[in-house]
Amino acid sequence: MAEQPSEEHRPESSSLPDDVWEKFVEDSERDIRASAPKEPSARARMVTERLRAMDEAQARAAAGGRRRTGGKRRTAPPARPDGWRASPPLRVLERPTSRRRRIWSVAGIVVAVVLAVVVVNPSAALSWLPGSLGEDEAPAADATPLAPETGRPGAAPSDAPAGTPTRAKPYAGSPAARWEAGADAIRPPVATAVGGVPADRIRAALNGTKDFLVAAHLDPAVLKGERPVKALDLVDPAEKEFLADLRDALREPTEKNDPVWTFTRFDPAEVELAGEVRVRGRMTVEPVKGAAGRAVIKADYTFVYPMARAGGGDDEVSRAVVRRTVEVEAVDPARFQAAEGHIWITDVNGEISNDDCRDGDGVIRPQFFADRHRSSEPSGPKRDPYDRSRSLDGAADCGVVTRT
Repeated sequence: MAEQPSEEHRPESSSLPDDVWEKFVEDSERDIRASAPKEPSARARMVTERLRAMDEAQARAAAGGRRRTGGKRRTAPPARPDGWRASPPLRVLERPTSRRRRIWSVAGIVVAVVLAVVVVNPSAALSWLPGSLGEDEAPAADATPLAPETGRPGAAPSDAPAGTPTRAKPYAGSPAARWEAGADAIRPPVATAVGGVPADRIRAALNGTKDFLVAAHLDPAVLKGERPVKALDLVDPAEKEFLADLRDALREPTEKNDPVWTFTRFDPAEVELAGEVRVRGRMTVEPVKGAAGRAVIKADYTFVYPMARAGGGDDEVSRAVVRRTVEVEAVDPARFQAAEGHIWITDVNGEISNDDCRDGDGVIRPQFFADRHRSSEPSGPKRDPYDRSRSLDGAADCGVVTRT
């Protein structure tokens, strides 16, 4: 502590009053204490050490082996941006039904911070970390659910609550925190006659499309890898080749015929759902050009699944972001035959973010922090899986996504 100036140092000719001189002395001492260097707190040092260990782990992971690849899929890298994987369209089935999918896998998330930030604001640094060291995630600026989507957005969502996802807060850091949950988020539009197809047929096709989406991507049994009986039963029995393809994929998945192209399935021995599934999207109806008495239902929805390791012993949550598009044809019964209570699917397309880039095992495998460090980096352009302003192009590749 600095010595207090004594009276002998005070100029004899000074005309300052005593109370002014005393205030000057007090202010000087306070300024000296404030400018003195301060040692970081024990908590800040702990955070710094943990971040340094994480960076070292990341460096070790970068030198690891590459993940197995095959077909048209490219290799996937370490813990830098998140990864994606894509695959080519399947052959067109009769009348022309096609199935396409693209899968994007996570390669990792960069954890980087400088010592100065930790020292100046340790609480902010703590909020970035998983586990007991982290502070509670800050709530979203506006937790009010978003209004239903009525058309293609103009850009990717930018609002998201801060923090690291955990079992208690599985949507920390995700725009899906403001999305609606479950089947109620899938709202068919009001049915009207379109392209010469009566309103009641349009309504049946809309409701059938919703039922298929729910059965294929929200049914708890299907998510655990069980057979999607309800979804299969909804498909028109006349689509024999399409149904045979699906049943073959479920019975014996292959790289060219994997059920995750059409159904969302996880391995219950590895992961379990850690919260409600958030959903956002829209459904529209259009006439088929040049074909009177035919209309097409176009559904485009993104599903976000917060997954944790099976068994409940780990608090880490890793989200799988799955976008699905389905096209269903509705016809005028006076001109075309159609099975009551079934839908005619003409196209299925998809994109799966945060997967391990493997085809043929029949399930989606979300990547956790340690997995991202062991994997090699995917190639290709970066994608935001929450960006619903872009269309799915069906390109085949394994690349990177910017967040999950």
